[in-house]
Amino acid sequence: MLRPMSPTDSMFLLGESREHPMHVGGLVLFDPPEGGDATDVREMLDDALARNWVAPHLRRRPRRSLTTLGQWAWEEDAEIDLAHHVQHDALPQPGGIAELMDLVSRLHAGLLDRSRPLWEMHLIEGLADGRFAVYMKIHHSLTDGVSAMRLLRSALSGDESARGMAAPWEPRAPKLGLAAVGSTVGAVDLAGAAIRAAREVAGDVVGILPALADTVDRAIHGRGGSLSLASPSSLFNVPIGGARRFAAGSWQLERLRLVAKHADASINDVVLAMCSGALREFLAEGDALPAQPLHALVPVSLRQPSDGSSGEESRGGNRIGVLTCNLGTDLDDAGRRLSAVSASMAEGKETMVARSATQIRAMSALGVAPLAMGMVLGRHSPVRPANVMISNVPGPRGPLYWNGARMAALYPLSIPVDGQALNITCTSTDDEIAFGLTGCRRSVPDLAPLVGHLDDELGRLEEAVGL
Repeated sequence: MLRPMSPTDSMFLLGESREHPMHVGGLVLFDPPEGGDATDVREMLDDALARNWVAPHLRRRPRRSLTTLGQWAWEEDAEIDLAHHVQHDALPQPGGIAELMDLVSRLHAGLLDRSRPLWEMHLIEGLADGRFAVYMKIHHSLTDGVSAMRLLRSALSGDESARGMAAPWEPRAPKLGLAAVGSTVGAVDLAGAAIRAAREVAGDVVGILPALADTVDRAIHGRGGSLSLASPSSLFNVPIGGARRFAAGSWQLERLRLVAKHADASINDVVLAMCSGALREFLAEGDALPAQPLHALVPVSLRQPSDGSSGEESRGGNRIGVLTCNLGTDLDDAGRRLSAVSASMAEGKETMVARSATQIRAMSALGVAPLAMGMVLGRHSPVRPANVMISNVPGPRGPLYWNGARMAALYPLSIPVDGQALNITCTSTDDEIAFGLTGCRRSVPDLAPLVGHLDDELGRLEEAVGL
């Protein structure tokens, strides 16, 4: 049983190699249920393993052959081996955050097995403070950050007393069992899907050409948009290896909200400004701060508020556009950096007003073209890509539980690539915002100082706005 894979989703399979894993992940810390411990949680997960129920979208594995015209498609795995996908790990002593980050760094570096559905989950025990952790990774071809967050949200409950809840990999309605993931699709259907996509682009060509011309014009004149032609050379813009380094930190969301309010900016602007100041300090310490401002590639969701109401979570996939933001790292004042970030993002958002989703995707493709060329041509690419990727994925607004265990923190992990050895992804949960920093271990060997610099920069921003 095959179903077509969109060109955007298949891109993450085509671009993957041992040196370039293409999966995203999440590290979740849980407080055990009242009166319980990590052993109780392990027993609940073992019971779920014995049931052997798996949600339809987590049964998909990639396949291409003559019948798919050489294109990637999804095939259902009718006999999924859950013991491969769900594993137990224990931290070495002393079981602190440093040991946890080191383990997750190694887990995140490994490729997913393409002969199986493209996800893994690890229950991590041995934390000295009595908590337990869950690390899950899932291939970017299967989901983007927004739909991954919705997948997590659907596995949890706002009710602390709820019990008998499904495991994260199980259908929300287990009685459905092995629900069909779609009808059989052959070469004609795949070709038809490609034709329909081409018609969508062709039908909007009158709007796409002016949108692309405007994107290039803005880049030439240094104005905000999807493309930048002014990113300086930095230690992040190098070829990468397959090993990973991960670091994370979290802050009260209200602190960012107050800075945004006093500066007449958005919370995302404050996130970008925190990253700006932290990157400036990090590079200056190594005498590697470029004279020109760094630029960040900033994904923006194209999902409508109604997305997800009709099975969108189960469909997954990628619906994102991108903007390039001037981070103002050449400025020595936190308030001025925030103003520069806010102005750059406002200019970029203006380019998307009144544009169709197809036009925005075309503009975004132009924006990531320098990165794609760099991955193919290496340092011979004619245009340098944005220096770093910074994403902010909204999460749940209230406390969440799994069978009485409270989610204490959620740290996102993402994908460094050739030309962008560092990826910063943020997500908000309950009353906190968490920053996950994923880097190439060879190019950016020590990420821990960046977490401290993020904290320092938030303090400077509070001072700059008079808090």
